[in-house]
Amino acid sequence: MIVLALDTAGVDCAAAVYDSGSDSVMGEVTETIGRGHAEHLMHVVDEALAKAGTALSDVERVVVTVGPGSFTGIRIGVAAARGFALSLDIPAVGVTTLEVMAAAAGKQNPGKPVLAAIDAKREEIYLQAFGANGDPLDEARAVTVDEARTIAAAFDGIVTGTAVARLSDAPPAERPDAFPIAVVARLGAAKPVSEKPKPLYLRGPDARPQAGYAVARQ
Repeated sequence: MIVLALDTAGVDCAAAVYDSGSDSVMGEVTETIGRGHAEHLMHVVDEALAKAGTALSDVERVVVTVGPGSFTGIRIGVAAARGFALSLDIPAVGVTTLEVMAAAAGKQNPGKPVLAAIDAKREEIYLQAFGANGDPLDEARAVTVDEARTIAAAFDGIVTGTAVARLSDAPPAERPDAFPIAVVARLGAAKPVSEKPKPLYLRGPDARPQAGYAVARQ
């Protein structure tokens, strides 16, 4: 099965073409841009397809990161994935950024459970625990820093993500959370197809309407 994987949930704008039959990444592109995913995503997809020597019409499944992460980036990625799936008449599936982080850490530390922790700012942490086999042990959730410290202290396994420095004496992360596109592709290829991918938001958006500028309803 030829899979097109997309990630716009963080600072990266990434796409990969993956062959699940041979477990090989045929072509991938990752650009660390911070913002501007809408302007870059189609170019990144075209480049990944070109590297793979594959036409878009050959794709049999679309995979996309659904969050938690950047509100705007997630919306862009999910809309693109659903658009590709509709136009090609193929399934689309979503994978969470927390499970991608856990799978990446688990590959480097086989046989150990993983606690994925993203610094969500505003004194909150996005958190989820995964078993040694990669299966989730609880639900993805937003907790306070103090709650996350208590959970991390009791966790018998690997803690990964930008929140590690908030939860222990570990040094701060050198870069923002990254969600390796090859891992996104492999996870999405193995997922059962159920409902269409939709954004995973664990709290409301940071943006708030400015007071005094609301338009009165007529």
